[in-house]
This record gives sequence, structure tokens and C-alpha cells, in this order.
Amino acid sequence: MYRAGIDLGGTNIKAGIVDENQKILMEDSVPTRVERPYQEIIKDMADLVKNLLNKMHATEAELAGVGVGSPGTVDAKSGVVLYSNNFGWDNVPLAAELGKYFTCPVKVSNDANCAALGEVKAGAAKEIKNAILITLGTGVGGGVIIDGQVFEGAHAGGAELGHTSLIFGGELCTCGRRGCVEAYVSATGLIREAKRAAKKDPGSIMNELCKGDLSNMNGKIPFDAAEQNDPAGTKVVNDYIIYLGESIANYVNIFRPDVVLLSGGVCNQKEKLTEPLTEYIKTKCFGGEKAFIPEVRCAILGNSAGMIGAANLIMN
Repeated sequence: MYRAGIDLGGTNIKAGIVDENQKILMEDSVPTRVERPYQEIIKDMADLVKNLLNKMHATEAELAGVGVGSPGTVDAKSGVVLYSNNFGWDNVPLAAELGKYFTCPVKVSNDANCAALGEVKAGAAKEIKNAILITLGTGVGGGVIIDGQVFEGAHAGGAELGHTSLIFGGELCTCGRRGCVEAYVSATGLIREAKRAAKKDPGSIMNELCKGDLSNMNGKIPFDAAEQNDPAGTKVVNDYIIYLGESIANYVNIFRPDVVLLSGGVCNQKEKLTEPLTEYIKTKCFGGEKAFIPEVRCAILGNSAGMIGAANLIMN
């Protein structure tokens, strides 16, 4: 039996047909166009899956179910997206609406949860049952896998790792609080700190790498500057490692997973990011090296993680 996995994004809807070996047999995408009524978006999701089945010369009878990873606060039990800022959604019955187009089961979870599940089933944490995934993008998402299952919490909104407190009264977060993890370890936070450091130190290589325009700053530039022993760039990177390391240590103290996974553009730094983080948390996690310290790894599935994870909601 096949399973369909849908990754609902703000820019594109991506869908794939996944087999029992966690291989995506066929995939496609269409623009999301979030300004539309949710019914139109969900119809496009259904059409994507049906078109993929047709291209494979397969029937819906061969489909065990359809899983969806959606941004926002998702009630996995009811399949309702309670709130999604990017979509302007409130209490959208995603599973029920999509279920109108299929006779098989439809399940929904948060997109970061699905990405985490995908990495556990087929990626950087394959055959590992307990893992945490932290997505480092414009914001910070989190997915927690316990005994091979997505941890949803007793109610919707669990495992919002980006909105735990890191610095009391710190930088303003998009959620309205101050000092959240997201405000410091997101790509947005990294770029903000790099801009401030470059502006404060006109001699910093970061200004040259930005071609004299700080609007060109990105998350790669401070790492490139640090590679050239630029003091300002080095401080930005070191501070970022501390912020992220403290956050990871907090999550380890709560969940004590087998592995911690990172995803997002900053993970292009690979060992320059993961090695100092693994070393940092050795002295920050409760029990130190006398207790189990998980390895910090970069996720490897990229855009496929969400689809594979969503498909595996059917097996949960």
C-alpha cells in the first residue's frame, strides 16, 4: 500500500506518494496562493494526490491514507488547524475538508513535527526512536519524536520549542513575548546580530562581504568572516553557538533524546555548527558527561522530510 504525504507551505504545496520503504515514488507541487479561501487550497491538495496516482497508474484503493504537515497550531486529534498566522487560518477543519475527496484516512500534524518524523523514518535519525528536530529558518520550529511517535502534547500547541524563554526581557519575538529562543537562534536573529556587529565595526570583513550594504546580510556572511578571523564575525558566530547551545541543553534536560537534529539554511555550515554545539552541551546538560549526551546532527532530507513524515502519520 502507498501513502500520500503533503507538505503545506506558504509558497508551495508539495505532495509525494511514499512506499513501504520510505521512498518517494513520485512528487509534484503547485503554488499555494494563500490569499484564497481554504477550501480552494485544500482542493488543490487533493488534486495533487489524485494526479500523482493517475501518473503512477495507481488507484485510490492502493492508498492507505493521506497525511498533511501544516504550519501553525494543529489539533492532530481532530485534524483542525486552530491557528496559522501565515495563512490567516482560524479553526480550519483541514482533515475533514480533505477527507471529502478520499475514502482513506486523512491525518494532520504540525509541519515541524512531520519533518522530524521524516528524518527519523528515513533521514539523519533513521532507526532512532527518540529525537528532537529544531528548524532554524525565518522562525524556529520544533518536532519531538518519542518512541518513534510524534509528541503532540495532551492538547494542540505542544513542542513549540522556538517559543521557550532564553533571555528574560530580551529581544522581541514574533509571538509578542521577549527573549524567546526564536528571537536569537532563527536565521532572522542571526542576521540581526550580524548587521548590528557590522554597523558597530566599520572595519569588519562582514561589511565587505555585504558589498557595503547591510541589507545584503545573510546567515552565511558571519561564518565566512569568522573563517577569516574577523573579530566581529567571530563574536557573532560564538554568541550564536552559545544561544543555540543553551537552547539545546534545555531541550535535552527535558526529553534526553538519542539525537538532536538541526535543519534550515544555517545547516550548510555543517561541522562548523554541529561540532562546537556537541562539545558545548557536554558541560551544559544536567549530569554533564556522566549522563548521556546526544550528538547534534544536521538533517539530510531537505524538502522531502515533510512529505515523508506526513505520509508516516498514517502509520502512527
